[in-house]
Amino acid sequence: MKRIGVICTAVLFVLLGTAALGYRQQDPQDEKQNKPEQQGRPEKQKPEQQQKAQQQQDHNRQQQERAQQERQDQNNEQQQRAHQQQAQDKQQQQRAQQQQDQNKQQQQHDQQQHNQDTQQQERAHQQQDQNKQQQQRTQQQQDQNKQQQQRTQQQDQNRHQQAQQQQAEQQQHGQQQQQARLSQQRQQQLIEQQQQRVSQYRQHLDQERDRAQQQTAELQQQNRRSQYRFQQDYLERERQQQITFRNDREHDYERDPYYYTAPSYRYNRGGSYYETNDYGADLLRQAVNHGYEEGFRTGEADRQDRWHSDYQDSYAYRDANYGYSGYYLSQDDYTFYFREGFRRGYEDGYSSRYEYGRYSNGSYSMLDAIVSQVLNLQSLR
Repeated sequence: MKRIGVICTAVLFVLLGTAALGYRQQDPQDEKQNKPEQQGRPEKQKPEQQQKAQQQQDHNRQQQERAQQERQDQNNEQQQRAHQQQAQDKQQQQRAQQQQDQNKQQQQHDQQQHNQDTQQQERAHQQQDQNKQQQQRTQQQQDQNKQQQQRTQQQDQNRHQQAQQQQAEQQQHGQQQQQARLSQQRQQQLIEQQQQRVSQYRQHLDQERDRAQQQTAELQQQNRRSQYRFQQDYLERERQQQITFRNDREHDYERDPYYYTAPSYRYNRGGSYYETNDYGADLLRQAVNHGYEEGFRTGEADRQDRWHSDYQDSYAYRDANYGYSGYYLSQDDYTFYFREGFRRGYEDGYSSRYEYGRYSNGSYSMLDAIVSQVLNLQSLR
């Protein structure tokens, strides 16, 4: 087996050597045949080929550069389009946000408008209710004014009757008064005292204006309509009374019987005794009755307003001057007995009863027995 392998190997080398020798002999012939052709070409073919190769390289490089430039331009364009798209998206988002804000503002505006319309309607209804209430109050005020006029007329008639009764009593006691006439010196003392009292009372009236305005404002704030109407009526009646008082600047003291008539009664106030004649006693009775009537109307107004019972809170009670003319009695005396009547009248008016007084001919007055009990006048004759 080894011999066969060696023989095969030797044969193979012989064959390969023969083929190689034949190929070497053919190559020189081919070179001789091709050499004349190559010798026949001009030498310039080599630079042209180099030039063409160089041009081809330049062309290839330019194409590469153009391709690279185109790719770069495309990248730039893509980036620009991406930026533009981002800007457009951002603008779109901004417009969407603005639209949302506008929608939200519009909704708020619509809601505000709706609220305003609702409030406007409510105000319109309230105004209608107020107008209706105002008409009702106006009608009530007219009715009250009419009733007040009737009461005023009745009071004037009562005063006129009282004046006639007083005049009759003065005539009946004329002889006694002449016999008990005061001395000229005492008359002059009473006149000077009265003039000083009138001057002080005028100053008091000027001071009361501010307090009346303050009390009126408080009643309006508290919405006490009935009490407010009563107080306005009280102030108006007191204003008419003050006009009469201020116009009486030349009072004839010499002919006024009060200043030359001797005292006929005495009364106790605050632990002290005071004396007065029939004219002063009549004014004391008038103070109690005026106080009772004003107190009754005040208590009635507080009850209508559903206000708590407090007679001292009333302006009429604090003032206590209605019916006082500045003559015959000191203001302290008149105020004291006015308030005594006022307190009892307020209790009757607030409770809607007649324990201390009565109603007759459009006016309220205290019972005679209660008046006598309150004044407790003691006759000096």
